[in-house]
Amino acid sequence: MNGRSRARALGVLPGPLPTGPLNAITDVAGVLVGHTTIDDGADLHTGVTAIVPATVRALPAAVHTGNGYGKLVGSTQVDELGVLESPIVLTGTLSVFRAADAVLTYLMGLHPGELSFNPLVGETNDGFLSDIRRRPITERHVLDALEGAHGGLPAEGCVGAGTGTTALGYKAGIGTSSRRLDAGGGPVTVGALVQANFGGTLTVRGVPMPVEELVPGAGRVEPPGNSCVIVVATDAPLDARQLGRLARRAIFAMGRVGASYSHGSGDYAIAFSTADPAPALPDAVLSPVFAAVMDAVEEALLNSLFMATTTTGVEGHTSHAVPYDRL
Repeated sequence: MNGRSRARALGVLPGPLPTGPLNAITDVAGVLVGHTTIDDGADLHTGVTAIVPATVRALPAAVHTGNGYGKLVGSTQVDELGVLESPIVLTGTLSVFRAADAVLTYLMGLHPGELSFNPLVGETNDGFLSDIRRRPITERHVLDALEGAHGGLPAEGCVGAGTGTTALGYKAGIGTSSRRLDAGGGPVTVGALVQANFGGTLTVRGVPMPVEELVPGAGRVEPPGNSCVIVVATDAPLDARQLGRLARRAIFAMGRVGASYSHGSGDYAIAFSTADPAPALPDAVLSPVFAAVMDAVEEALLNSLFMATTTTGVEGHTSHAVPYDRL
C-alpha cells in the first residue's frame, strides 16, 4: 500500500446509500479488474487497466459521450447494437491503437474461428507526466492486464491507466466505488471505475479546494488533452437504452467534483449489465439506480485523487497529491 486513504476513511461519504463490501466495481458479481503499470521513476508513467466481465459476449451496454474529444475505439458498434462484446481496456492516448490490437489478439484466442470482433478501448492523455510519444504499451502489457484481472479490491491511484494522469489540479489516477439498493423489488449493485484526467477545481461535498490554496507554491496544472473515462457495471436487468441513461448520469457526476468540461476533454461513460435484460426493470423504478450511479461515480473520482501520490515525470513536471491535512 502507498499510505494513502480512500474517501470514506477520510470521512467523505457521498450520498446515503450503502456501498458493496469492497466499495468497488468488483462488487458486481463476475466483474474483474487487472492493471499493468509502467513507471520508470523518470519519463514513463503510464499503463493499462482492464475491466473484464466473466462473460464478455453480448452483454447489454451503452456509451455516452459527454464531449467527444478523444479516442474510444469500438464505441460506434456498441451504440449501434447495444452490446458489449469485449473487455474494456483503458490506457494512454497514443497507445490506444496498440492496445486495441492486443485486445483483438486476446479475443481471437478466446473465440477461434470467428472472423469479426469489436474491442472497446478508451484513453486519456497522460503526456504531462509521461513521454507519450514513446508509445511504450506493448501487446504483452495489455494481455497481462487482461489475463491477470481478478476480483477483490482493485488498486487505485497511480496504477495502470492512471499512473500518469492528473485531474482537478492534483495527481489523480484510477478510482472505484459501488452502491447497493433495492430496485424493482430486488437487490441491485452498481459499481463504477474511473480513469480521471480532467480539468476544473477539486470540489469535495460542495467545498472548492483549489490546488493553489492547498499546496503552497503549486501552480494550477491543466494538462493538454485532459479527459475522463467512466465505466459503470450493474447486475440490474437493464436494456441498452436504459444503460444509456445510466451512462449519462455518470458524466453528470463529474460536475459534483468540480469538472470544467473543457473543449479538450474527452469525457466518456460506458455502462453495461451482467444480467439478462428480459424482462428489464420498468423505467419508473430507475430513479434510485440513477442516484446510485451518481454517488458511486462521485466517490470513485474522489478515490482516484485521494489514493494518488505526488509524481514528477517527463521534463520535470510535477503533479501534487491532495494534502489530507488541508482537506
